[in-house]
This record gives sequence, C-alpha cells and structure tokens, in this order.
Amino acid sequence: MSTAQHHAQDLLNFIDASPSPWHAVATSVQALQNKGFVELLESEAWSLQAHGRYYVVRDDSSIIAFSLGSKAISEHGFRLIGAHTDSPGLRVKPKPDQQQGGYRRIGVEVYGGPILATFSDRDLSLAGRVHLKQGSQPYSKLVHFKKPLLRLPNLAIHMNPKVNSDGLKLHKQTELPLLLSVVEGTLNQSSSLLNLLAKELETEASSIAAWELHVCDTQAGVLYGENEEFYANSQLDNLASCHSALSALLSDSSLQSEQTNVCAFFDHEEIGSNSHKGADGSFLPDVLERIADGLQLSSEDYKRALSNSFMISADMAHAYQPNFPSAYEPEHKVLVNKGPVIKVNANIRYASNSASQAYFINLCEQAGVPYQQYSHRTDLGCGSTIGPMTSARLGINAVDVGNPMWAMHSIRESAGVLDHLYITRVFSQFFA
Repeated sequence: MSTAQHHAQDLLNFIDASPSPWHAVATSVQALQNKGFVELLESEAWSLQAHGRYYVVRDDSSIIAFSLGSKAISEHGFRLIGAHTDSPGLRVKPKPDQQQGGYRRIGVEVYGGPILATFSDRDLSLAGRVHLKQGSQPYSKLVHFKKPLLRLPNLAIHMNPKVNSDGLKLHKQTELPLLLSVVEGTLNQSSSLLNLLAKELETEASSIAAWELHVCDTQAGVLYGENEEFYANSQLDNLASCHSALSALLSDSSLQSEQTNVCAFFDHEEIGSNSHKGADGSFLPDVLERIADGLQLSSEDYKRALSNSFMISADMAHAYQPNFPSAYEPEHKVLVNKGPVIKVNANIRYASNSASQAYFINLCEQAGVPYQQYSHRTDLGCGSTIGPMTSARLGINAVDVGNPMWAMHSIRESAGVLDHLYITRVFSQFFA
C-alpha cells in the first residue's frame, strides 16, 4: 500500500469512528491528546505556557485546537485552517415513534441539503449525543448503534413506473420515516426509541432528558478502483478536510514551528453557521482574543495580529463527472487526483481573492503539489462556506480551497486518494 493509500485509509478510519459531529470532535480530541494537547475550558481562567498545545470544545461538536509558537503573534499573526464537522442528512425528531400499517417507524427531519434518494435501500443506524438527567446539571453521552437498525425501502418500479425517467422524489413529511420493526397493538414506552437508547446506554429510560441523533450509514469506508486510486465513505464533506487539517497540525513540522497555528472545526455549517458554536458565532473570536489575553497582548497588538494572519477555509469541491458534462463551467473542470482546488466566486460565496489565491498557489509550489481552480456555472446557484463569514468577522484575508469529490451531499461520497495526501502536504507547509 502506498503512502497516499495509507493516509486515505487513516481518513476512512477517522470517518468510521465519527458517525456524527459529536463523535467527530471526540475522535479529534483523542488524536490531540495523543500529541500532548491540553484541554482548556471556556468557563475557567486560562494559563498559557510558551510553546503550549491546547484545544477548546464548545457544546461537544465544535473544536478549536492551537499550538503556540515563539514568534510574536502581533508581528506574524495566526495561521488558521477552518472546516466543519457536520454533514447534511436526517435527524431524529423529539417524539419519533410512529406506527403505520403494523410497522414501527422513526420520524426524521431533513438537516441541510442531502440527496434524499441516496438514503433509500441502505443499512442505516443512529449516532449522536443523549443528555441524561443529573440534578440541575444534565450531562451528555455519545451513542452509536453500530448494527443496521433502520431502513428506507424504495417503492417497487411496478408502483412507481416513472422513477427512472422522472427520478426518485421523496415527500419529506410522509415518505421519510424510517422502518424500524414490526409491532402489534399500540405503541408504549417499552417499544419506543427512548427504550432502545436506554438499553444501549445501560441506563433507565426515565433518566433520558433529550437527544440529538443523526441517521448514519453502517457501511465502512473503502478504497476502490482498479488501482485503489479512489475512496468512498459518508461525510467526506467535510470530515476529509477536518482530517487533513488535523493531520497537518499534528505533524512534526507544525509542532516544531515558530508560528502560532490554529485549527477550527465548526458545527452547523450545512444550515448557515448561525449558532453559538457555528462559524458565524463568537467561538473563534472568543478563543483568539483569549489567546491574545493569555500572551498579554494589548488591544492594538491583537488587532495587528489579526492583520498579519491568514486563514484557509477548507471545504470539499465539485469534481468533474464525465457522465454529466453540461453541469460544469466548461473551462473550470476540476479532476480527481489532480490536486487541491482553489474556489473562486465573484459574489464572495467563497472568500478567495487574487491575493489569497496567489498565497495558496505559492504554498502548493513550495510543497510540490499540483493545484486547480474552480468557478461554478453562472446559471446555477453557488454554495458557500465558512470562509466569507469568518474572514469578515475577524478581518483576516482568506482563501477557500478543497479537494475535488463526487456526489457531494450523498450518503455515500467519493474522492481521490492522491488528493488527500496532496492537500495535507500543503496544509503542513502552511503550518510549518
């Protein structure tokens, strides 16, 4: 197995261990602790040490990790990579238990913009966090049903004869509840999701206060292709970017760097980032300000530090799919395994400008990595990232980049093995 394949397999292992945003942060924390990073709590006073390595978690599913360098931050600023921990999909409703025609079903709500048809006929399960009662201070526990638990069976073509010509269309309210089991009689607590959670967590159903559960795939990630040059898994958007940024932060060159390096992974990007732990909230400004306070920077020196900082907004990009050539801007077809993509949009849906593009291109050349440039079709709506909002909030120049991938927002996405190694090398160059 090549170096690129080993690195891609490490990514697949990272994703398989992270079936929800809450698990993604827990997996990241384990990797950070293995490299000597120490947790800081927002509710406590911080005491930062020279060359210290730290991380901060907000509400279980957003995390910021940083290593302090010896160079003055006021002169050299922060080097930041931002990404997001959430992926579009289905979330379980607070009162999910349904009975229809003798079957038990679980009610779900659409989170973000998933390709709903890809959830049909797959072995599905649940993962997330559950809050348990403990006096006046409930506490959370992670839960992951690893066995196939749920299914969204397709309607046979005999009842839906136009499915191949018109496409599979699922009514969000009536046709998305997930099949769980056969039931006789009326529903009661012993046959509820609440009881399933209590059994999985080895607690009493009465101790469960609330939950946030994400519908997840049970199929493990794989390398595929004639020469295993591709990989497939759920949540590549955007755990692949989280993994490459985290790998770069934990590399020897980064940990020995004289500059201050920061990784910020946010929840809620897929629904607009407008939350207390989203990229449009106060989390990143709060942490950067407290770093400045801990290093006894004046207000003016902190503003100087921001002016001397640079941010890479890392989110996956749309790879050219040769079966659908008309979906792409003809001169901007980015290809899998041809290097990271610089994303550009005149309406600032991406944060890239000519100065930040040139900066990233220089990083690629220093790392010996090819790069590509992407612009969306003018007659199609362009998605956005955390780049513009974080750049605007902090006044930091930023570039939007990501690896090319197929089937973005499908429950099963795929991308190129070489690209994951390429972008990690560029990120390592940035942090070094």
